[in-house]
Amino acid sequence: MRLLLDTSAFLWFIAGDSQFSETARLQILREESEVFLSSVSVWEIAVKHGLGKLTLPFPVIDYVRLQRERQGFHSLPLQEADVNHLAKLPSHHRDPFDRMLICQCIEHGLRLVTSDPLIAAYPVPLCW
Repeated sequence: MRLLLDTSAFLWFIAGDSQFSETARLQILREESEVFLSSVSVWEIAVKHGLGKLTLPFPVIDYVRLQRERQGFHSLPLQEADVNHLAKLPSHHRDPFDRMLICQCIEHGLRLVTSDPLIAAYPVPLCW
């Protein structure tokens, strides 16, 4: 299974947070699963950290890279082909970061790991 973690899912997973779904955790840990973290999530983490809404033990780029590598997650850069799906998305969700993750799932055939119920209105498979 090919999975894309949304930002909250990534942060909850690496922290071992009890809010994280057991179903999603088991899917991530399956040996055959490919798990991705988008550069969009790195951007969102950097924004939240810069606004003081997220505390990290060391600089954002180093922290995210270390945690991603420690878990064996792949980096997924944002590409023009991903962004092209944005014009086709209905406005069910106003969060620009989530909308870009949805576009990446559509473009790359990924299942989105998210607890956000609004995303269920989009044509992407979910895992939670």
